[in-house]
Amino acid sequence: LAPLTQPWRSPGEPQAPFSLPAPRWPVECEVIPETIEHIEWVPPKPELFYPPMGPEQALYTLSEEQGTVVYHSSPALQGSCFTRARVGGAPGPLSSPAAPLEGPQDTTLLFESRFESGNLQKATKVGPYEYVLRLRPDLYTAKHTQWFYFRVQNTRREPLYRFTIANMAKPKSLYGQGLRPLLYSQQDAQSRGIGWRRVGTDVCYYRGSAGEPPLFRLSWTVRFPHDGDTCFFAAGYPYTYSDLGRYLRALAADPARSRYCTVRALCRSLAGNAVPLLTITGPGGTAGKRAVVASARVHPGESGGSWAMRGFLDFLLSPHEDARLLRRLFVFKVVPMLNPDGVVVGNSRCSLAGRDPNRAYGKALPGSFPGVWHLRAMVQRVLAEREVVLYCDFHGHSRKNNVFMYGCDGGGDGTGTRLRQRVFPLMLSKNAPDKFSFSSCKFQVQKSKEGTGRVSMWRLGVSHSYTLEVAFSGSTLGGRSSHFSVEDLESLGRLLCDTLLDFCDPAPAKLQQCLVEADALLQRRMGGEPGSGGSWNEVSPSELES
Repeated sequence: LAPLTQPWRSPGEPQAPFSLPAPRWPVECEVIPETIEHIEWVPPKPELFYPPMGPEQALYTLSEEQGTVVYHSSPALQGSCFTRARVGGAPGPLSSPAAPLEGPQDTTLLFESRFESGNLQKATKVGPYEYVLRLRPDLYTAKHTQWFYFRVQNTRREPLYRFTIANMAKPKSLYGQGLRPLLYSQQDAQSRGIGWRRVGTDVCYYRGSAGEPPLFRLSWTVRFPHDGDTCFFAAGYPYTYSDLGRYLRALAADPARSRYCTVRALCRSLAGNAVPLLTITGPGGTAGKRAVVASARVHPGESGGSWAMRGFLDFLLSPHEDARLLRRLFVFKVVPMLNPDGVVVGNSRCSLAGRDPNRAYGKALPGSFPGVWHLRAMVQRVLAEREVVLYCDFHGHSRKNNVFMYGCDGGGDGTGTRLRQRVFPLMLSKNAPDKFSFSSCKFQVQKSKEGTGRVSMWRLGVSHSYTLEVAFSGSTLGGRSSHFSVEDLESLGRLLCDTLLDFCDPAPAKLQQCLVEADALLQRRMGGEPGSGGSWNEVSPSELES
């Protein structure tokens, strides 16, 4: 592999532009040569949730055995673990996983998912316009079927199509509470400037197979906007490793923004993809400045985290006076894509180690989980020279609406420390009242979460360490009952910056107000009167949240 890093430099010094090379794929994965890119677009009005349907309302679907397989793409994994990677994936000519059309009158859809972040393993035609789909499990596992992203061609405008994904893994999903899939029409993008939009009627999520472990079904009906179109379906707004590469190239080419930002490789992934680390601060060096650390996409199927991260970076690098103040006060260390391999291959949760990297911080080996190992080591080095005032790991959530945080209340600390854990999320809820739900936040440190980034950084000594959870769906707050747009997701990054300034304001009024309010909320939860004493502090975090 090429050398990992350029020599470190301070922001403001000249630097050779950092750019991400083409993504490297496991050699078992076939990759089509076309470049897949989508325009960005914000719908003119909020996209409402679909009225939830119960399992009893699920439309009857013919079994796959009664249908015809029209697409089947399954990497021939050599053994059960990752061995090698190369740009472009599998060498040699591509196979043809899609059944060929029999003529111009054949209305069979042509499926494809062998592109960056794509995930669809199999499509079976069970009716003239009805398909049963199966997702590919995370590579080198048999689990974690949740993220989907695939292309369909040979569409017809008139018929009502029905799609059923037959192997969803989770018993509960926001698809049962009004979440709808995303559709992208290439013709609409080219002729009308319309990008990803929420679609689907008769959206239903229900238990399918009776086996163990049980599988669940996501079903929806849809009409395509045009005949002969190329369309895509996705679980969330895709944000690929190549998208990040384009963002970093634009950043390096912008003399104003690149003055405040150094980009280097934190490490390389198992496949040899660079894991970028951004250092952002104002001119005048780093002496006396506290640090803020942020990361995203440890779970590749949680693409909303990347859009929130992009909003965070856009604001931090902007000429806004608050951004200038943040750069003057802090050194920001940002890893926007911790698990690039998982993002490239279209995994939901795992890296190419076949395990969840966000459960490996406590015992991660650099050879198995390089991203999380090097992030943790970097935070240890930063802590040796300055205070880290905040760590925030950007995630997506598949079962709860709105945006919320998980923090760290160990239970053994004093009242003041336990209250301060709740102040940052409480402030964020005030800055984002139509998106962020403080009542959904949790602060218990469960044993099963010891290996997460949030708990690991807290154990290292980062006193305010959080997971930011962004619903796959949208918001039920402030009179909303609608999906998040890309604009909503990006605004979270700016709101996080606003909240950081409030949290670190030398004038104590806002902090004191939130401490009093958090105390009153906890007292009410315990059934006591605000101001009647610290009785809640004798209760464990698990009891407080039960």
